[in-house]
Amino acid sequence: MSDKTNAARLCDNKSVEYILIPYDTHDDNIDGKSVAKKLNIPEDEIFKTLVTRGKSSDIYVFVIPVSQELDLKKAAKASGEKSIQMLPVKEILSATGYVKGGCSPLGMKKQYPTIFDETIILLDKITFNAGKIGLQLQLPVTDLSKLLDYDVADLSND
Repeated sequence: MSDKTNAARLCDNKSVEYILIPYDTHDDNIDGKSVAKKLNIPEDEIFKTLVTRGKSSDIYVFVIPVSQELDLKKAAKASGEKSIQMLPVKEILSATGYVKGGCSPLGMKKQYPTIFDETIILLDKITFNAGKIGLQLQLPVTDLSKLLDYDVADLSND
């Protein structure tokens, strides 16, 4: 894979070892569960990146297992906001530099407050989008803090 994404470049700059994992997108099945199945990675070990806006208009990034749905009340509590809503698709590119379906928590245009689902603490490695549709990035959970500041909270619907 010759064309590096911002997420991969960030890993390179911080000397964090990672693996880029391409997957086929010709069937247009690029949702997290489909990607997990294509890559034979358990759904609780591959994460999706969700970009939101709080009542204050601040942007927050939530990263949760593809098997889960974001609980907006829990997300609001975790971010200290009165309420949280998903960022409209038309605003994702301008806010993050990434397109819907290709959003990585690493290497966004601006570093937004980022919160991972608490299940991350159970994992040795984490897989999430590398910054473009058709490419995932996998790295040790212990190296994530070298790449971005993040918090951990209970974010998923039970």
